[in-house]
Amino acid sequence: MKVLLAEYTILNNSRLAPEGAAMLSVLRNSFSRSGYEVLTPERGVFEEELKRLAPSVDYGLVIAPDEYLSRYTCLIENMTFNIGCDSMSAAICANKDKTSDILESHGIRVPKRNFTGKNVKKPKYGCGADGVLISNENPSPNECLQEFIEGDHISVSLVASRVVGESCFYFTGAGPLVLSINKQNITIDKNGLFHYEGGETPVSHPKEEAIKKAAIDAVKVLGCQGYVGVDMVVDESGPVIVDVNPRITTSILGIAACMKEEIGEILISAAKGVLPSEVHLEGRAGYDTKGNVTLL
Repeated sequence: MKVLLAEYTILNNSRLAPEGAAMLSVLRNSFSRSGYEVLTPERGVFEEELKRLAPSVDYGLVIAPDEYLSRYTCLIENMTFNIGCDSMSAAICANKDKTSDILESHGIRVPKRNFTGKNVKKPKYGCGADGVLISNENPSPNECLQEFIEGDHISVSLVASRVVGESCFYFTGAGPLVLSINKQNITIDKNGLFHYEGGETPVSHPKEEAIKKAAIDAVKVLGCQGYVGVDMVVDESGPVIVDVNPRITTSILGIAACMKEEIGEILISAAKGVLPSEVHLEGRAGYDTKGNVTLL
């Protein structure tokens, strides 16, 4: 069987390309070990490559920055079996204001907007902490202003089973599977700019149960499926969700180095409504945005 792994940045964003190439390599190797023939876009217009390759494969997965994810996922959905998040949920999660509105309306804690104290200004559409800085300046129409929260920078990596799509008859009602809790290495420079530099996984935390619950609740409320990364800051009161990424994230580099199961098999099974009850991680790994992985 064939699977299309369509990673956008390798051919379209030189700054993010090393990170994208590393994630693609992990997935390619996992699917290959699981017996799948892997196809990837070649040089050319990304959209045209998807149209060329998708009809010939059994499964497809787009890996792209948030602002492009929904558009290209929609193409995949129309031509093959998408094993990532559906295009509608991806579009909602790409808008940080919209995501916060939905989560807050369901009682899930998010940063306050236009806070009277210290704030963080960030693009409404963005990834990897790009353009995120400490600022109380009025945001532009394409930016949002959120309360700055002091705490531990944590992400949770999950896989959610089939929710929507033309194959929604696979839906079982099973909740998302937590793969790992990850520490995010985030620094703030003298100009107030945030920099994401990778992380470590798996990690333990005193508020582990609350962290898992917040991530699972967010994924359920937003209707995400497939691999999802939920970013949060954990303060004295518990987790505050700052971003939901309905796509493969950099944490996959560390997880794959520690996990006994194959992520490729898990993604295929999840797309058919079947998830294992747990995964098994051995040891701990550090990873950066250049694709380097170190066993700790």
